[in-house]
Amino acid sequence: MITVRRSSERGHAAHGWLDSRHTFSFADYYDPAHMGFRTLRVINEDRVQPGKGFGLHSHQNMEIISYVLEGALQHRDSMGNGAVLRPGEVQRMSAGTGVTHSEFNASQNDTVHFLQIWILPERAGLAPSYEQKAFPDALRRNEFVLVASRDGREGSVTVHQDVNLYVARLDAGKRMSLALAPGRGAWVQVARGSLALGDEKLGAGDGAVVTDVGRVEIAAGENAEALVFDLA
Repeated sequence: MITVRRSSERGHAAHGWLDSRHTFSFADYYDPAHMGFRTLRVINEDRVQPGKGFGLHSHQNMEIISYVLEGALQHRDSMGNGAVLRPGEVQRMSAGTGVTHSEFNASQNDTVHFLQIWILPERAGLAPSYEQKAFPDALRRNEFVLVASRDGREGSVTVHQDVNLYVARLDAGKRMSLALAPGRGAWVQVARGSLALGDEKLGAGDGAVVTDVGRVEIAAGENAEALVFDLA
């Protein structure tokens, strides 16, 4: 079964310096019908104006993944990490027992456009940790690239939950298929372009649940980029 969540149906927060679209309930946006999917709790599509950002703030007991689509994101945290995240890179921060961090647009001229993703951890009280890895667009197109997993295999970042996160960058006309083990479900989030998920047509910002079919099948109508979450 495929259930679509259209981009236009998402929550919206406009703060001048920040334009944010919420796939699931977040902050002042509350919809009891959209509280997440399995252990996937947040997908926010954020656009931050030049030189602006999220000042120091704290989190606990959450796996936080950032994925930049355009621009550059400056990260700093209480663990002593400082890095700039650019397109093709994945950042994972395990908040665990508590971490303070800030995320700012690293440019004074260009907007940064990124996805902020929260996943519930397998247990509370983990030690905070941080990881950032590159998955360049030019190296692996038209295949599912594993960028986050429980065991960090295939060079992916390690997430403390039974989740496999894939990035799929498809050229127009290409088709791809990902098998799901029995009992697992998938969330597909289109980041750019358009694609078909089974019989459903999805555009940028659209998401969809895939359950009880055993396979995620996508086909690009134009050059497209999607994130696919394989969840227990």
